[in-house]
Amino acid sequence: MEQAPHASSLPPSVESVERALRALGSEATVVMLPATGRTAQEAADAIGCEPARIAKSLIFVGAQSGRPVLALISGSRRASLDELAGAFGEKLRQANAGEVRAITGYAIGGVPPVGYPQDVESFIDESLLEFETVWAAAGHPHAVFEIESRELVRVTGAMPGPYGA
Repeated sequence: MEQAPHASSLPPSVESVERALRALGSEATVVMLPATGRTAQEAADAIGCEPARIAKSLIFVGAQSGRPVLALISGSRRASLDELAGAFGEKLRQANAGEVRAITGYAIGGVPPVGYPQDVESFIDESLLEFETVWAAAGHPHAVFEIESRELVRVTGAMPGPYGA
């Protein structure tokens, strides 16, 4: 008697992030947290690390062009809109919840840094590169993955800079 294939217990959005990571050549593994990681502090508490090691995936939109921007910002910092706008070449505004979902395919509170349906220009707060590894959301409020900070730069194509304040 044939057995049915093993069904994943991960939510589809998390499976999508894992597929994106593999397609980018990353071996980062998704971890499901018992508690929510919707905020950097919640994720840090659930993981047992400092908030500075959480890579927040923030989505902005060019004020004139409407082009999307991903800013990977340390969980202990806020995005510097002036620095990001200077690097991007135009003023930016934070995307609303509907825009975030349309741009990334994910809801706020679980937006990963990879796996979007469209290309997004990406920037990474250089303070994240002070850590060997960082943690990022994996498509669901209870899902995260640990990745080498330099590997995060590679898989996202993010330009490092002083984007956190």
